[in-house]
Amino acid sequence: MPPPTHLPKDTLRLATAGSVDDGKSTLIGRLLHDTQSIHEDHLAAIANKGITGTLDLALLTDGLRAEREQGITIDVAYRYFSTPHRHFILADTPGHDQYTRNMVTGASTADAAILLIDATKGILPQTRHHATIATLLGVRHLIIAINKMDLAAFAEPIFNTTRQAFLDFFQTLPQEPTLHFIPLSALTGDNITTPSPHTPWYPGPTLLQLLEKLPAQPSLATDPLRLPIQLVLRPCTGDTTRAYAGQLAAGTLRPGDQVMVLPSRQTTTIDQILTPTGPVPHAEAPQSVTLTLNTHLDIGRGDLLVPPTSPATITTHFLATLVWLDAQPLTPNRRYLLKHTTRTVPATVIGPTLILNQIAEVEIQTTQPLYLDLYTQNRHTGSFILIDPVTNATAAAGMVRKTNLPIPPAPETLTSEEALDHLTRLIDHYTDPQIHSLLTQALNAIKAR
Repeated sequence: MPPPTHLPKDTLRLATAGSVDDGKSTLIGRLLHDTQSIHEDHLAAIANKGITGTLDLALLTDGLRAEREQGITIDVAYRYFSTPHRHFILADTPGHDQYTRNMVTGASTADAAILLIDATKGILPQTRHHATIATLLGVRHLIIAINKMDLAAFAEPIFNTTRQAFLDFFQTLPQEPTLHFIPLSALTGDNITTPSPHTPWYPGPTLLQLLEKLPAQPSLATDPLRLPIQLVLRPCTGDTTRAYAGQLAAGTLRPGDQVMVLPSRQTTTIDQILTPTGPVPHAEAPQSVTLTLNTHLDIGRGDLLVPPTSPATITTHFLATLVWLDAQPLTPNRRYLLKHTTRTVPATVIGPTLILNQIAEVEIQTTQPLYLDLYTQNRHTGSFILIDPVTNATAAAGMVRKTNLPIPPAPETLTSEEALDHLTRLIDHYTDPQIHSLLTQALNAIKAR
């Protein structure tokens, strides 16, 4: 179904996860079917095309021809459905190891993840891998759907054994989302939208009942302002007004609000907030807006507007968790491109060699300052990607864990250019605007000689 034209505040974002053939696409097809979210012509198009000649609900989400021919999920398929209580955006992510990058994409914006486990197989390596990634991505609710219980005769001991095995594994992870366990069968519909008569020993809610009760992502509107500048709109002939466009990553804006521009640390006030429908009295995350300011400042793409009292951390050296997504291994100390919000800078990785799908904590060193929050505080300003500058492929997804790492000491012998670059990095660590301005003026005077 097409996405709704307006998403209400109570919208829950979901992602599926788990190993291949654990039934993710069938589960989503069942949810769509049982909530009457499928058009009749779509149902007619897949009728009698299943392997057994019956309705194969997995075909409702496996949209690529290669997916249908192979019976697997490759791409991320987004589906939208609703109940009387809320709207849902659901990402069907692939289980194959080689498509882990697509799972990262689907789970990166999810409020909850449904992690499927085949009751006849138990916990597999990819189950652990997806659970680890979902946890690192800050997914707040992890629903452990022990699927294919019909093939296990709905045996309570099998459910309990699988549940305990997952709990034992989960104790090794650094963060702890809320866990929910449900025995179900996506194929037959047991415990999906209605309670199953085959599991009288399970007193909990059905999957849909649980999804309707889970709290959605808290609003970012009450967090400190974060507005990455995406585009500077130049004035037309006869007009001297410049406007600055971007999507609010956090916070609320009103005309008259004082803002600070990073990295310059200059302050100004908001003149107007413009949208496609005209000026508005306020805007909040995640709206896209265009601003005019009361002061002419040197602002460009990649700059960040923040409140003077709660700025982001300016740094060139930080600690991050990397999920390596490239077939080419990570080469430590090699130069990559780091894209953070609307800013792209050269960066090097200080850490172990990583191969496809490996996860590790590393240090990141950039040649130009970034304006960061911790990932646990803000998913948008606390995340980034690494790009291979040769192939332009996305090499890794990263989450900021610590921002106040000390700058490595300078070598004993430096060229003039290297010395000025090191001084610039040191100055950027000063958060006080007056001290930063004085040091910047002194540095510019040195450069002018």
